[in-house]
Amino acid sequence: MSLSIAVAGKGGSGKTSVTALIIRYLQKHDMRPILAVDADPNANLADSLGFKVSGTVGQILDIFQKEKIDIPPGMTKEAYLEYKLNGVITEGAGLDLLTMGRGEGPECYCYPNLMLRKMIDTLSGNYKFVIIDNEAGMEHLSRRTSNNVDEMLIVSNHSVKGVRAVSQIQQLIADLKLAVRRQWVIINAVPSTAIDPLVKEEMDRLGIRPAVTVPWDKELYRYDLSLKPLLEMPDSSEAVKAIDSLMTYLFT
Repeated sequence: MSLSIAVAGKGGSGKTSVTALIIRYLQKHDMRPILAVDADPNANLADSLGFKVSGTVGQILDIFQKEKIDIPPGMTKEAYLEYKLNGVITEGAGLDLLTMGRGEGPECYCYPNLMLRKMIDTLSGNYKFVIIDNEAGMEHLSRRTSNNVDEMLIVSNHSVKGVRAVSQIQQLIADLKLAVRRQWVIINAVPSTAIDPLVKEEMDRLGIRPAVTVPWDKELYRYDLSLKPLLEMPDSSEAVKAIDSLMTYLFT
């Protein structure tokens, strides 16, 4: 049985970078095979992993919904759709990537999310870990993309608004009664050794206790700026050290 880790947070919190550094830790400790899932329509996890994505779930569904499909003889439309969806998995050495993406139009993403959940359920038995980089905000929770999660990491940037978003996500998890075994809060990109008093005051008011604070890391910023894979970041990186410490705690 695979262990699932989902990363959630408002836009701009740095959750995709956190997701990539979690995968870096798992690879470094030979905890494979891993299925990485980019569940955000605005997909960019591939860049952080150094992958080239040739297709997405959204694109395949868009083709099936809008175009006449030439289905091979003896195959149902459902079976052919499953075959085509499996073709969008980007494979690597002990690490595969499944990208939701988006279609061409402004349609609702409920159906792509439904198909993504089904694919995760089907594929998860082939992997030791499933790591899900969720859509910014809380849409993925209301659509239950993040149901049945072992470890939910909720990421906030170093701001009062970010901390409030964490509280809203925690409340939504409770309201929807999602099957989340454990929750952890990460305060990301802290610009100094201590959290700003205003941010800390809001955390205290909301009863939020971070599992780890991740310092703002110039090296991570450079890697992101030049689109270098975060999997290649050095052990000396402060962001790497912080995420490694959290992952070590989770697995001890």
